[in-house]
Amino acid sequence: MDKNTMYRLYTAVFVGVCLIPSVLMPVIKGDSSKEKRVLAEKPHIKNEDGSLNFSFFKEFDDYFSEHFAFRQPLVTADGRMKSALLGTSPNSDVIVGKNGWLYYGETADDYLNINTLSERAINNICHNLDLVEKYCEQNNIDFTFFSAPNKNTVYPENMPFNYIPSESKDNLERISEKLADREYFLDMKNVLLSAESNIPLYHKTDTHWNNLGAYVGHVGIMNKLGRESCSSGTSWHSENNRLGDIAAMIYPSEKAKDTQIYNDYEFKYSYLGHFRGLDDISINTQNSEGNGQLTMFRDSYGEAILPYMAECFESAEFLRSVPYNISTLSDRTLIIEIVERNLGNLQKYAPVMSAPKAEIPMGAELYVANGSEIHSETNGSFTHIFGEIPDYIKSDDIRIFITIGVNSYEAFNCFEDRLLKREGETSDRGFSLYIPNDEKTDISDITVSVMYN
Repeated sequence: MDKNTMYRLYTAVFVGVCLIPSVLMPVIKGDSSKEKRVLAEKPHIKNEDGSLNFSFFKEFDDYFSEHFAFRQPLVTADGRMKSALLGTSPNSDVIVGKNGWLYYGETADDYLNINTLSERAINNICHNLDLVEKYCEQNNIDFTFFSAPNKNTVYPENMPFNYIPSESKDNLERISEKLADREYFLDMKNVLLSAESNIPLYHKTDTHWNNLGAYVGHVGIMNKLGRESCSSGTSWHSENNRLGDIAAMIYPSEKAKDTQIYNDYEFKYSYLGHFRGLDDISINTQNSEGNGQLTMFRDSYGEAILPYMAECFESAEFLRSVPYNISTLSDRTLIIEIVERNLGNLQKYAPVMSAPKAEIPMGAELYVANGSEIHSETNGSFTHIFGEIPDYIKSDDIRIFITIGVNSYEAFNCFEDRLLKREGETSDRGFSLYIPNDEKTDISDITVSVMYN
């Protein structure tokens, strides 16, 4: 075989191999569920109104890059090579750490103490939680708030060597310092760091704490409530049967097993209604041997802790919905949990509850916030008033009051980005509150006032 023939054969084989993912794309489809995101949809040449889709080629490029045949094995091979040889990740959402540990990319700013919340935002969050506490006191609700720490907050030693935190304080530390004297605040970071355990409390290749970490958190909560915690049985054991959600993002074709920790306690609680899984928006449980009622607003960190909490209460509801609707709650325990990386969301989406009537301290002055953006809408039995004060008010510590007729109400310092059609934006100048419809408010005459230090 002469040299030219060999070159032609080599070229034909090379082109053929390159064409395989394209040719087999309609036949071989991967499972995108592991990647924690929605893949691009197949584009159309025309839009719904019949006009030409001038973004077709860009959309097709996105579609092809996310759907070609053997994509997941190729992504996995790329991930393994880069993590093993370079200690880096091909996915910006994944940080490859030491000793096989993986971290969620969205926690990098919290770890590095950069792009932190403004001082006003920190004060807004504490103010909003204080308003919830006030409502709970008036309705015989035992309120507890805690933030589940990011994994690299509890286990920083396995972060990459080139991730060097700044000397400033992170959001969790700043909020914890301001809430340290509040009865409702539970410092979950301290609870976990104080635990005497030779076994890690978080998964190596997953975002979340494991069952043991969740149990340690549960004990901390019950101690805070002055109640007996759920039993952990007689012993703990480990099994390599956990699919790490971070590992699945860069090794999607592997059965990326992580260690899960189990105890031998036999739970007695049962689920009410249609239960599909621990990630359901609403889960209700009952246990005739439990005591009291629980409402817990939680995120994905609430999945592992749910069984222990459900076991201790006669009835419990676990909700992932926002905004937090606490308007109908009374005579129960209320827990609000949010992961550290999402603490900024506590100045979004004001809880649904009757806005407290204004209690202005003696000698305090209110300044009318002329130029405020004001909106209102009916929301069930409430009128929801929300908007944004102007940016000429510079104080870091503000309270916002809404006056309608002869009545004044204190607002949550929340920026309703979705309702303001500014989804994804952040602002520490927002306000939001719910006023019962039966108070017959005239929303055509609203005054926004600010008290600040």
